[in-house]
Amino acid sequence: MQKYRCRKLKLRDVLEITQESVKNWTPQTTDDLLWHFLRKLMALNGTARSTKLEHRAPGDQTLIMDKEELGIHADFFFLSDTDTSDSLNPLDVLCAVLLSSDSFLQQEILTKMSMCQFALPLLLPALNTPKCTLMLWAVRDIVRKWRPHSLAESRGFREESLVLTAMPTISFVRMGSCSFSKSKLLNEVLSPSQQHHDFFIHRDMESGNVPREITDGLVEISWYFPAGMGNSDLFPEPVAVTNLRGDIESHWLQFSFLTEISSAVFILTESISEREYVLLSSLQGSATTYYFIFNNPAATSKETLAFLNKLAPGLKLNNSHVLQKGRATNQAAYVKALQSAIATIMKSSPKRVSIEAMAETARQLGIQVDEDNKKCQSAHKYAKEITVHIKDVAKYKRENLRLQGETWKNLAEVEKELCQMRNQGNTPLEKYKSQLKEKLLELRVQQNKHDLTDGLITFITGLARLPPEEKHYFLKWMKFDLDHIAQENISKLRDQYKEKCKNSKDDPQKLAELDKLISASSLGVEHFLRELGQLYEAEHAMVKEGKLAESQRQFVHLPGIAADLMLEGFPMELIDGDASNIPLQWVTDVLSQLHAKLRGRSKMLVLTVLGVQSTGKSTLLNTMFGLQFAVSSGRCTRGAFMSLIKVAENFQQELGCDFILVIDTEGFKAPELAKLEDSYQHDNELATLVIGLSDITIINMAMENATDMKHVLQTVVHAFLRMEEIGQKPNCQFVHQNVSDVSAHEQNMRDRKHLLEQLNEMTKAAARMEKKGRELTFSDIMDYDLEKHNWYIPALWHGVPPMAPVNMGYSEKVYELKKYLFEFLKGCSQNRSPKDIPQFLEWVRSLWNAVKHENFIFSFRNSLVAEAYNQLSVNYAEWELGFRKMMHLWVSEKETFIQNQPPDKLDTSVLTKLKNEAQDKLRQEAKKILDHLKQYFESGAENLHLIEKYKEDFRRSANGLRNELESYSFSKLEEAIEIRKGRHKTDAVLSQYKRRIEEKVDRLLNHCRKSKCKLNNDEQEKEFETMWRETLSELSLIPLQKRIIYKDVEFHLRRDLENRGSAAWQMLKEAKSLSTYRTQNFKMKNEYFDFSVLKCKKISESAVKALQGVKEFFTQERWHKTEALAKFLIAECNSYTEEKVNGKADYDDTYCRELLRMINEQLQQANVQNLHISSCFEVELKLHILGDAARAFQKMHEEFIKENYPLQRLGKLKPQYLSTFKALYLEKDECQDRAWNFCDQCLRPALVDYVNKRLGTEIVDDILSSEQSVEYSTRNFFQFFVLKQLLEENDFNNYVQYTRNYVDFIKTQIQKNVLKHYREKASLGDLEKRIFSPIINKLSDVLKNSKGEKTKTVSAFLDNLCEKLQQDLVIPKDSLEVILFKNTASADQFSAFIEQFIPDLEKRILSTFENLKIQSKLSKLAVKPQDEIFKRVFGCGKQCPFCKVPCDAGTPAHTEHFAAVHRPEGLGAYWWVTTDILSYDICSSSVASNGTFRCTETKWEPHPYKDYRKYFPDWRIQPDPSITASDYWKFVFKEFNHQFAEAFDALPADFPEDWCKITKEQALESLKEAFKLK
Repeated sequence: MQKYRCRKLKLRDVLEITQESVKNWTPQTTDDLLWHFLRKLMALNGTARSTKLEHRAPGDQTLIMDKEELGIHADFFFLSDTDTSDSLNPLDVLCAVLLSSDSFLQQEILTKMSMCQFALPLLLPALNTPKCTLMLWAVRDIVRKWRPHSLAESRGFREESLVLTAMPTISFVRMGSCSFSKSKLLNEVLSPSQQHHDFFIHRDMESGNVPREITDGLVEISWYFPAGMGNSDLFPEPVAVTNLRGDIESHWLQFSFLTEISSAVFILTESISEREYVLLSSLQGSATTYYFIFNNPAATSKETLAFLNKLAPGLKLNNSHVLQKGRATNQAAYVKALQSAIATIMKSSPKRVSIEAMAETARQLGIQVDEDNKKCQSAHKYAKEITVHIKDVAKYKRENLRLQGETWKNLAEVEKELCQMRNQGNTPLEKYKSQLKEKLLELRVQQNKHDLTDGLITFITGLARLPPEEKHYFLKWMKFDLDHIAQENISKLRDQYKEKCKNSKDDPQKLAELDKLISASSLGVEHFLRELGQLYEAEHAMVKEGKLAESQRQFVHLPGIAADLMLEGFPMELIDGDASNIPLQWVTDVLSQLHAKLRGRSKMLVLTVLGVQSTGKSTLLNTMFGLQFAVSSGRCTRGAFMSLIKVAENFQQELGCDFILVIDTEGFKAPELAKLEDSYQHDNELATLVIGLSDITIINMAMENATDMKHVLQTVVHAFLRMEEIGQKPNCQFVHQNVSDVSAHEQNMRDRKHLLEQLNEMTKAAARMEKKGRELTFSDIMDYDLEKHNWYIPALWHGVPPMAPVNMGYSEKVYELKKYLFEFLKGCSQNRSPKDIPQFLEWVRSLWNAVKHENFIFSFRNSLVAEAYNQLSVNYAEWELGFRKMMHLWVSEKETFIQNQPPDKLDTSVLTKLKNEAQDKLRQEAKKILDHLKQYFESGAENLHLIEKYKEDFRRSANGLRNELESYSFSKLEEAIEIRKGRHKTDAVLSQYKRRIEEKVDRLLNHCRKSKCKLNNDEQEKEFETMWRETLSELSLIPLQKRIIYKDVEFHLRRDLENRGSAAWQMLKEAKSLSTYRTQNFKMKNEYFDFSVLKCKKISESAVKALQGVKEFFTQERWHKTEALAKFLIAECNSYTEEKVNGKADYDDTYCRELLRMINEQLQQANVQNLHISSCFEVELKLHILGDAARAFQKMHEEFIKENYPLQRLGKLKPQYLSTFKALYLEKDECQDRAWNFCDQCLRPALVDYVNKRLGTEIVDDILSSEQSVEYSTRNFFQFFVLKQLLEENDFNNYVQYTRNYVDFIKTQIQKNVLKHYREKASLGDLEKRIFSPIINKLSDVLKNSKGEKTKTVSAFLDNLCEKLQQDLVIPKDSLEVILFKNTASADQFSAFIEQFIPDLEKRILSTFENLKIQSKLSKLAVKPQDEIFKRVFGCGKQCPFCKVPCDAGTPAHTEHFAAVHRPEGLGAYWWVTTDILSYDICSSSVASNGTFRCTETKWEPHPYKDYRKYFPDWRIQPDPSITASDYWKFVFKEFNHQFAEAFDALPADFPEDWCKITKEQALESLKEAFKLK
């Protein structure tokens, strides 16, 4: 004990979770006994007083015994006296523990001892102190309930603090030595028949015979409380019994004290001699009655009788005051006699003394009182200043705790109404929301106006200024005083209620009022802390609204104070049960302060208990963790409280957390709430919130009430279902209380099966209520094991209270559960990392916001989920980029390979082989992505369990990407082969022509050489020109056939429209020819709509009436949708046409057929069919699209002919033939010239083409690794940056573009960003060099290697070179053949020249690139970077059915569309039909309101917004996560209200006034909040 002399043990030391506290542990040394006692006592274990040490034997004891021979040895008799050397007396351990503990731990120890019905130390012997100490403070926390016989008939009861209850005290003392046990006798006297209990430790108990070292002089006290049962109660009223350890002569001060306070003193002695007589004579004149107890007749010798008679007059003794037990006396009869003696004393109006009154006597005798220390007394003064004024609790709360009364309840209601919009009536939605916000502010202003009352000022000062220990005393005094006052109030009110109930004629109204008063009469420290929370919240709201300067804040220090209290172990209110609300700002700031005080080390596992009211939830937690959740009868837990328990440093790593956070909740079906119709809703909200926050949820069920159990299960199943949906899967343990049979687990197997069946049924029902599409069972939504997760716990009390101790079985079963939970939590923290405080707060915020909306699943938003989803999206985007790049390069190589093949080799087998190769490549790359995905989910990254449900979306996206790239690869391969084959005919003709030209050049050479005069340069050229002209005139030129594309397209269009009816044919006739059909922009017309649908019989009469008034609105809506469809189709088809035109192939009929297929596919979609578009629209749209396409295809076809016309191609070779002719004529060594020509005419175009094929993917890579990379990392980030940029530019035209032509706007934006990036920050030259480098190196290597291959001719050398580079470069064959014409140079020399020219060639090409404009470069690229980036960030392109905002999902293949921020419908060009005023409703508000919508999908019948998923099941429109979430678009709308109205031919919106107050800064903040980027 020495080590705890200076630093006393504190309660939090005992509650700290260590390895020892969660495993079975037996004391090995006397040092261990202190902790053994404390741990067992905290767990309410009746064996806590056992102090036997367990020695580990070196071998197995039983084996040794087996080996002994039979027979009894003499030394056996010496062992029969129990060995006491290896133990301590339990009383010594108790005293040592108390002396080592601070006063708050002492209080907790005595409270727990009282529950176990152990006798409590009243006077501690003098060890550290000059005199003994009265333990008044230590017993102050004990409250007992009993039913005196006077209240038996009325079934009333008394509940009072033990220190304040006055009752007779009977003391038992010993004079001299005594042969029988006084304590054992007392246990028998106090134990009801059939329910023996050891209140006092006696010599026959384990280690009770060990000699006491420090506890002689200890006075213990125990009580008897009646249960109001005449037959079985020992005494009709409560009585206290004290027991002095040791002889009265040695402890005369204690004995004197007992004589002063007792109604009677029983003196146990063997005999009375002169010495004892003198001692007892000093008691003469005492008002106390004395009894003598002798053990055997021999004791009452003549001497003893003589002295007794002498003492009789002074001590007022008679025969009844002497009790003697003879050898033949039956023990039970003797105990009865003793009980009768006590009963007689109690009937004779004995003096009644409370422990508080005993303290006065103690002080007079010079005995110390533990409460008399300065700190305790000064704290008491502080508390008294507050509590002295409290008489009527309900009135005090009304007048002094004003912020938490009706105002706070109204605030809670308004906050909920903001989410549910139940009373909106005819007020426009956003106006109604603004009114509610105004009301919220008014209520906060109202709260803020209240001045601090004296009581609160004292309370705050006490918390802020008192040193820690004094503060602790202050809060304890507050608790005691408030409990006492509330107890008195409730007691009176209950009596009144009972009287009123008896008199049935009384007004039920009065009964209801009384009932309300009883509910309002609970008062505790938590009410004062709640008031502080409200003061803080009101002030915070004022600062936020700009009504109060930051410097004027008074309460900014309060969260820090509350955080300190949590660290001290005080429970903190999470949900205010009276208002059913969370003071979110207060909770956030308190926990944030706590996080700061812990220096960020706040990882915690969360454990919650749920169940019906009064089933012992708080007791269960208190027993398991030694906590202090309120459990007295007038004080049922309301709402939810959280308590923090520290995990010991050496156990933190194993458990994976720093703290355990325990949440205790109000019981379901609370009687105070049962009358309210939404009590089920209240229970549901509570369960959803706490289950969502927990790692483990204990469902506490009392077996006796099946209907209550069903209610609990229904509520819990709803909550678990909601958690499964959002990725939380807490574990669930069912605790069945009051089941004591050892066979319970086996016997209840059928019950457990039945329970699971019930749970499955409830899950199905809940899934239907939560509008879940799929069939679910209970095991689908949570990790539940029928065998492991059910616990049967016996009743708390062993016997009939109030005299029943805690059941040993209860304590042990709870300890077993605790051990299992910690084992489970270890596994829990390995699978997913525990939450720290900021994460816990995010869960509180998001769950609470979702809970306030009726439709939880579709209202849940959480930044942790968003963060985890974004992180996965970023990774997926990287994997996708890698896959795309790989395939682009592969396709590029194969295109090059195809272009290098002779057409006769390109049969179907080549295409099949290439397609198989592509599929292998695609399979490998897709598998890589799926492997990455799997590894990512196994990587242990934070919060992965929350996005488990999106895994399938990403898997589908990977497969979708593979299919997309397969289609791309196949079409590119087919196209390359078509192009190569297409040029085959012209190649053959050209070869013919070239042969003729070469023959003629040969002849001309011979002719000129024979000529006698030498030709100069001009003459040579003239001769060549004449020859060229003559040769061309001799060639039979075959022109390529030119097609009229218009006619082909027209033919396909007519075939497509032949079944569309006469109107379509008529229009086609009127359009005449496509060549004359000129369209500028596609303009919408009324004729595009079929209004006959309005007369359709399927629509009800009411709808028809409604249609008359709102026909214009629906026309407008259909107009917008049809216009959007037309724009989409035109853009898609133009993109396809452009791709084909850039492909350098000739026109093919399949192009036209594909365009028609694309259009028809869209027009046949169900949502398009609902628009009831007329055939006029279809015809004009097709004419428009195909008209444009036909023009583009005609031009492309003509370009192809021009490019491939043999004469044209021959003309390009003329300069090369001329230079060859000249060189041969002059007999120059033309090896160098020809080598240069090869570089310039053959390698140069091939290298330029090589760069253009690769530059696109390199640009994408470059941009995605630049500082802009965040912007393009996910769809979500991109949306945020686009909107942020729009806000910064604040240009109306940009907003119109963004809202009306989203796709065009985004493409333009990306293109602008790419151009800007390369104009301002980076140069394309670096990228070009990077691409050039490997191909130039490869070319050099091939040239070097060719030297060793000994190719004899230039022709052989070039064939070899082309073969080696056939996957990389397309070397033009035309130019190559000219270079080979009459080329007699040596291959080595030719190769050496090429090698020499390469650096110069590289410079020239790079210089050409440098001089090109960026736009020009981008237009020539095979892979367009802007298109690749667009694919990455554009998403699925689906738009919200109400406000047209684009979907934000991060994967292409997702099952649900969602957007972070929705916008007012007016920005989508919606206005009110009757007034032409732009609509300012926002769909994220509408879906939570009671409003309705009509549209083509609903066949113009009104349909509730809340049930929008009936028509739009693939959209999830989540309500705004906060009041300010949609401020961005509100700001934009109010900034450009008039411009938007003008642009849409409507009148400006008449939006709520508070929109005008939104600033640009607030708009940006709301954007960050919506995209979770704060």
